[in-house]
Amino acid sequence: MFQQAIEKVLQFTRPLHSISRTYGGLVLPGSSTFFFVNDQGIAITCKHVAEMIPAAENISRQFLHFKTELNAIPKDNKFKRNLQGLELKYKYLPETTIQLKNNFLNCFDTIQEITCHAHPTLDLAILEFKGFNKIFYTSHARFIKDSSKIKQGMSLCRIGYPFPEFSNFRHNPGTDDIEWTNTGNPNSPSFPIDGIVTRFVANSAAEGIAGIEMSTPGLRGQSGGPLFDSNGTVYGMQFATNHLHLGFDLKEHEIINNGKRTKVSNNPFLHVGICVHADKIKEFLREKNISFTETD
Repeated sequence: MFQQAIEKVLQFTRPLHSISRTYGGLVLPGSSTFFFVNDQGIAITCKHVAEMIPAAENISRQFLHFKTELNAIPKDNKFKRNLQGLELKYKYLPETTIQLKNNFLNCFDTIQEITCHAHPTLDLAILEFKGFNKIFYTSHARFIKDSSKIKQGMSLCRIGYPFPEFSNFRHNPGTDDIEWTNTGNPNSPSFPIDGIVTRFVANSAAEGIAGIEMSTPGLRGQSGGPLFDSNGTVYGMQFATNHLHLGFDLKEHEIINNGKRTKVSNNPFLHVGICVHADKIKEFLREKNISFTETD
């Protein structure tokens, strides 16, 4: 049902690959999604995704300050106590992120600057890429013009990059830095998930309908990905998943498993995806004087 639509949407949908390093030494891959709204290098994503761009610089700057102070500590019998004091000052725990780097895949030949416009109330942001010579995406989103056509029970699809399989990164012990490499797998597969429209979500009485709820979850890493129909027309953008308690709770319920009696407990939830409504995306683009395309 969505085969041709997925091919269309992937022409303008791209992954954001991230690598982070914890103070405990773990280097972790992560991914999220964004998509382009015109041929001028302007895309949209979630606000919580866009916040990683300035965060990467701030986190790395703080780590450099930490290392500068660390190198100034004498290597004597007070070193361990002084190190603990420095860790306390910077609030560094084993799980604390001390480095973060982002990579925008298959978009441009070069990127010199990214300007972020964050929506004041919604989990929505505009990314303006600057300083490129060549564009590598081959189309852009076409938003539904008449949102009254969005009906409960309509089948729609989301796509993004929820399962980071890329491995082209490492920790360089010589520089004590995390870095991208020319070895390993540089890609992660796109992953679509369909569902039906279940409800509409109001952000506030003043803003009215701001979101579309779907019967299936939006997966981690699909944040910022488009919600679209079988023609590839964009209806919204995935940004969150809510967990609805079903009330079918079981406590020490006896079952037979592998020929043995056992007791299980379960508290089931229905996981539903929430998408920013296309009307709210278009309103924000108009507010910033950014061109986009609509279709019937």
